[in-house]
Amino acid sequence: MKSTLLISLTLVATLANACYGKDESITVPVNFEKGSSSSTLQGSFKGYGSVLHTLVVRAGQKMTIRITGGRNANFNIFAPGQTPGSSAALGSGYVGGDWSGALSETGRYTVQVYQPRATARRGTEVAYSIYFQVQ
Repeated sequence: MKSTLLISLTLVATLANACYGKDESITVPVNFEKGSSSSTLQGSFKGYGSVLHTLVVRAGQKMTIRITGGRNANFNIFAPGQTPGSSAALGSGYVGGDWSGALSETGRYTVQVYQPRATARRGTEVAYSIYFQVQ
């Protein structure tokens, strides 16, 4: 019985990857030049992939994020210890829709850059530039 269940779960996972694409993500740390409170990074991803930008922020600091580039570039912000796919986002944004907020926890925040499912399933490639400011 256990082996049948395991085979069934494996088959479901394989079919899901075939139908929806493999969710590959890369992690890119955000670094600030000495004396600077902002940084801009450029990147790209394709299909269901995503880029996870990580940065350490102290409680009480204000973070602003702006993304430009392909109109399908969106982002979600996750608090320390929270991860895309298993936690609710702290905030989100898109091209033309910046996000700004005061942060209540000290730790490593994750900003996931992704595209909507409708364009991801077509394997669309998205180039973007993302601006981070922490004060």
